[in-house]
Amino acid sequence: MPPKKAEENPHAGARWGRVKANLKMGVVGLPNVGKSSLFNLLTEQSAAAENFPFCTIDPNEARCPVPDQRFKWLCELYKPGSRVPAMLQVTDIAGLIRGASEGAGLGNAFLSHIQAVDGIYHVVRAFESDEVIHVDDSVDPVRDLETIQSELCKKDLEYVEKVCEAHEKVGKGQKAKKLSDAYLSAKEKVFEHLRNSNPALMADYSDAEIAEFKAVAPSLITTKPVVYLINLSKKAFIKKKSKWLPKIAEWVQSHGGGTCIPFSVEYEQELFELREDEAAKKQLVDASDGAKSVLPRVIKVGYKELNLIYFFTAGEKEVRAWNIYNGALAPQAAGAIHTDFERGFIKAEVAGFDDFKEHCGGKATMANLKALGKYRQEGKAYVVKDGDIIEFKFNVSK
Repeated sequence: MPPKKAEENPHAGARWGRVKANLKMGVVGLPNVGKSSLFNLLTEQSAAAENFPFCTIDPNEARCPVPDQRFKWLCELYKPGSRVPAMLQVTDIAGLIRGASEGAGLGNAFLSHIQAVDGIYHVVRAFESDEVIHVDDSVDPVRDLETIQSELCKKDLEYVEKVCEAHEKVGKGQKAKKLSDAYLSAKEKVFEHLRNSNPALMADYSDAEIAEFKAVAPSLITTKPVVYLINLSKKAFIKKKSKWLPKIAEWVQSHGGGTCIPFSVEYEQELFELREDEAAKKQLVDASDGAKSVLPRVIKVGYKELNLIYFFTAGEKEVRAWNIYNGALAPQAAGAIHTDFERGFIKAEVAGFDDFKEHCGGKATMANLKALGKYRQEGKAYVVKDGDIIEFKFNVSK
């Protein structure tokens, strides 16, 4: 397996993304790499999660609960009637083939679907199978990575050429536009990378360059964060060994970086089929050198790459995790619950989860934290932290 330190990647793509709480990850890959099988596993896992709301938005879009022991602990403490975890929205995007940027296969429809998501799960096939034919007749994940990236770069190049031309166009009788230095500098970097089939994200940009260019070209694909999911055979996954893993890790690090997660659809399907038989499931895991499902990690990493966090509201009626964008202020977080909460925001009464767990004394009350000064009142400038437990005070005049 690639070393863990090689998997971590700062959220560079978040600087280019939408600052919203309803962000999506799209599952991308060539045909027959295990992409839709992975999506189906995520969908089935969500549907089977006890007391978790599940919604299939359409046949290719689902919402997956984000695993979190803190949420589970709060539910066990409060025993609420309603339990709503943080959710990650995932879209299954139809398989891409070589030439998609010129319209081959689903072509432009496929690429427009990628433009509509905020992050990418790039599924790569690294297993041999006579029963599952590879679109290029042989298994070579590095070649497949090159194919996908080349198509995405071509599509981005076509897109930026069009939007930049429209932005810079001068109407008849009009004076030439004054283009900012930040825009022109960013444009030069973006074009240089895309023409060399490198993601636009690989270049170094100032905040001003990103702001100026993103305003003109908000739908770039190759500035989105990518999580590489390497689909191994069951045997290779259990042994944690494949000749392709070092080669894939090297390619990823030389093409903008990103998190790599080896997994096995074959093994995940076996685990899922035993979901209602804990003894048989444990027996399978024990016989597989303790290999556990990586689907929870896949979901958590995707959520993190979108630069999302969540805060909790907790009471006897409901324990709920609310998606917000990392860096949201208290009024914006209140708006995740209802627009009236943001419009009439007065203050937020806040306790950190760790403080609450340590000092609540096993009781579903903030009394001990208030006595210790751990239950705070925060105003409009407070930046909400992941795992905060919050009660908002607001007033909306009629």
